[in-house]
Amino acid sequence: QVNFVVCQLFALLAAIWFRTYLHSSKTSPFIRHVVATLLGLYLALFCFGWYALHFVIQSGISYYIMIIIGVENMHKYCFIFALGYLTVCQITRVYIFDYGQYSADFSGPMMIITQKITSLAFEIHDGMFRKNEDLTPSQRCLAVRRMPSLLEYLSYNCNFMGILAGPLCSYKDYITFIEGRSYQLQQSEANGKEDTKYEQTDPSPNIAVAQKLLICGLSLLFHMTITKTLPVEYNIDDNFRATASWPVRFFYLYVSLMAARPKYYFAWTLADAINNAAGFGFRGYDKNGVTRWDLISNLRIQQIEFSTSFKMFLDNWNIQTALWLKRVCYERATFSPTIQTFILSAIWHGVYPGYYLTFLTGVLMTLAARAIRNNIRHYFVESPTVKLCYDIVTWMATQAAISYTVVPFVLLSVKPSFTFYSSCYFCLHIASILVLLVFPLKRTQKGSRKHESVQPVWSRKLEEESLLQKNNYSTTNNSFSQKQEITCRYQALKQ
Repeated sequence: QVNFVVCQLFALLAAIWFRTYLHSSKTSPFIRHVVATLLGLYLALFCFGWYALHFVIQSGISYYIMIIIGVENMHKYCFIFALGYLTVCQITRVYIFDYGQYSADFSGPMMIITQKITSLAFEIHDGMFRKNEDLTPSQRCLAVRRMPSLLEYLSYNCNFMGILAGPLCSYKDYITFIEGRSYQLQQSEANGKEDTKYEQTDPSPNIAVAQKLLICGLSLLFHMTITKTLPVEYNIDDNFRATASWPVRFFYLYVSLMAARPKYYFAWTLADAINNAAGFGFRGYDKNGVTRWDLISNLRIQQIEFSTSFKMFLDNWNIQTALWLKRVCYERATFSPTIQTFILSAIWHGVYPGYYLTFLTGVLMTLAARAIRNNIRHYFVESPTVKLCYDIVTWMATQAAISYTVVPFVLLSVKPSFTFYSSCYFCLHIASILVLLVFPLKRTQKGSRKHESVQPVWSRKLEEESLLQKNNYSTTNNSFSQKQEITCRYQALKQ
């Protein structure tokens, strides 16, 4: 953990240097790719020792598969190999070296690299094999029309900004950043046409970086002071279960799981700040003309803590992973996309049994929450007072359901997880099943605007808003003209 923090702080300083002295206006994309890759591999070697070779091996073999298999089927082989290699590494680390420990957890960065390998493989398949009319607007926008070079591939997978904690970004956005193409100011006119202008200078990320570092400091302080006084394991303490009342037990369950979240807030916000400090992550301007540096942000703390639905929590937690699950699994699944997506998420997270218990429970919670929302919510939205009461009740229910669901994710093992659930008499499991038996569950059709839980609501709202507010977007495809690229992204964001 100390190595991780030290390396991330070094990466922050390196990002400032990278943006200042290796800006795209001062040096070539080749130099920027080389420096970003070498710094990333150095940080990995420092933090994980020779385990870092796994990053190069996984990336190298995946690239070889892409070259020899061809664009028709490479996405399948890359997906199977990258996820299989990750799983083998997780099995050896967990069951051979140090079960339950996080020392030398080289599988963490491999999880991000696996996302990048599989995402890029599907994007190349979409761009170089599938017909344009067969793609959804978002797939058409992200499609990659040429095979990346080995250097570009390694730079995308192993750059110093994201090798330790991510977050995932699209290949085209990363290449746009490295090549330093001008930001585009996109304006929707009254007649529906888009006007394109160019900025002469890049917006400064300094304020955004300072704000995110402040959040990191507060999260770290909370984690080091409060979290240790509220261990999740106390929920299965025999004396506590025997003497505490149900309200006390559920209150402690909520606060102990809430106290476990700041370490994720710290790691993901710091990773976001590093990318921003290098000049990567600019989304556009808000209605007040303030720059938004949340293109690759991984969480929204306020929406997480005040979620009034299970879906709202998932939409704002680990955002880039949710987008990855949507793009490589949910949108392409031929049956039961929600179940397949949760299973893939469990496999990707690791081999601890607790992960599978959490995500299988999550399937029940998601379907039950959707059924309740579809069948009941419209009765409570007419009156502001009634809606406020409804929001308060759904917030309490959501926080209880989230806490109940993720306990095995923290406890990791089967026995303590079942000890917890049995002490609660599997109450929310039973309640979810009863809800699904009582309320009809509306089907969502593929390709419709109504995606399931992995489709972030905030992204649609913010992106549509940003188009109307003169948002900036970067050009993301060499082979398309700039006008075509804007139309592509505009259509995708409208969806």
